[in-house]
Parts: sequence; structure tokens; C-alpha cells
Amino acid sequence: MKTLIVVPARYGSTRFPGKPLTLIAGKSMVSRVADMAAKAAAALDDAAHVVATDDARIEEHCRARGIPVVITNPALPSGSDRALAAAEALGVQPEVVVNLQGDSPFTPPTHIIAVSQAAMMSGADAATPYVRLSWEALDALRAHKLKTPFSGTTLTHDVNGRALWFSKIILPAMRKEAALRAAGDLSPVCRHIGLYAFKLDALRQYVSLPEGRYEQLEGLEQLRLIENGMSIQCVEVAPDTIAIPGIDTPEDVALAERLIALHGDPAGD
Repeated sequence: MKTLIVVPARYGSTRFPGKPLTLIAGKSMVSRVADMAAKAAAALDDAAHVVATDDARIEEHCRARGIPVVITNPALPSGSDRALAAAEALGVQPEVVVNLQGDSPFTPPTHIIAVSQAAMMSGADAATPYVRLSWEALDALRAHKLKTPFSGTTLTHDVNGRALWFSKIILPAMRKEAALRAAGDLSPVCRHIGLYAFKLDALRQYVSLPEGRYEQLEGLEQLRLIENGMSIQCVEVAPDTIAIPGIDTPEDVALAERLIALHGDPAGD
């Protein structure tokens, strides 16, 4: 197997318990993410997908809908640990393991495909996608963070696309924003999209490392790679139809349903 796409789905979220089973416009969040993973796997060469959960309720929900699922240890500390555990539970040795976060139900399959291919070909330890925000989208992100400040992540990268930093604050700061707005439609802000593709050996190394200081402060597991000198290739992708940076609260669910009503449901594509 070349690529395994894993959807970690943990029941006991601190901020939003049971959120993988939360209905968004009548369809559970975990089934939405699994459908996106299935479409991406079908488009890639020698790929498969699976939900990795710690809870029998989510396992039963997936099996009832024909979604591949494995049970992983509830004590695992992160989605990436759960992704590796899923590969081991399946007894496979994929070249690339994709961690498609289970609270990102509107990630297009094209994004999953792009990051999988980048991990395979870039020479980096891992790869992750981002969207360059228009000024309008940046204004919307700022407004969103007034209510849920830890929802939505931005990143900076070097000239070769290798990640420099990720943060829950909006990076970079802009001293002359008015002039930048006048110069073009796109802001310099890159919104991170919550999925990662790891080379298998890099994923094993990553999960063996202790939690990083900045990883703890920001609550962003990818910072562990940067703090330990590992490389992450950032891949620019087109904006998703529904540009909501993850579902972290019930308020995010309400926002998602409003956006579905406005733009249509990607699950129906």
C-alpha cells in the first residue's frame, strides 16, 4: 500500500464531547470526513482509508454505514499517534500515512490528494496544505476568532515551501496593512488546513518524541516536528467551498449549517 488515509475520531473531546457523532445538516461529522477520505483514496494509486476511534459508539456508527473502522487505545495523546496505531492495527506498511482530522468535515478530496502526493515526492518528513486568504476571508477569520479564539490556525513558510511556524494567532503581523490591501486581493496570511501526510518512518519518529514546549502552549501537535528539526512541506491549495477551520464548538456546528444553506452541501457532490 502506498497511502493510508486515517480519520482519527475521539469521543471524549474536552471542548465538545461526542462531536464525531454530531449531526451537521443531518449527517454525522465522522461520516462526512470518511466520505471525503474515500473519494481521495479512490483517486490515488494504491490507497485506502479508515476511521480510527477510541469509542464503541463511533465504531458501531461507522460499521452501520459501511465505513472502515479500527479501535485504538483511548490513552493515545494525539491524532497522529492514532493514525500510526491504525496502520499497525491493519497490519500494513504504507509509504505515506495521512492524518485527516476528524473535525474537518469540509476538506475537499483534492486537498487530501495534493498533500499525499507532496509527502511522497517532496523529500520532507511530512506535508500539509494551506490556503492563501483573501482580505475578505481574513476579515471573516478575525471575526470568527472573537468568539472562538482557538479555532483556526495560520502558518508561515520559507521560499521553498518548508514550514517555519504554525500558530493559533494570525500570522504574520502587518505594520502597513492598508497599503497591502490596496496592492492586491490576497492577504499574506496562510490558513492552515488540518491534515498531515507523513512518511511512515517520520511518523514513527514523531510519536516517539516527547511533547514539545510550544506544542503544549499552542495546542498544535505539528510544532513538535519543527521543534525537533523535522521538515514539513506546505502545499498551497484552492480555497474550499465552505471555509470553516474545523468544528470545535456547538457554535461552529451552527455556522457550518448556515454555510451549507448558503453554498450547498459538499456531501451531495
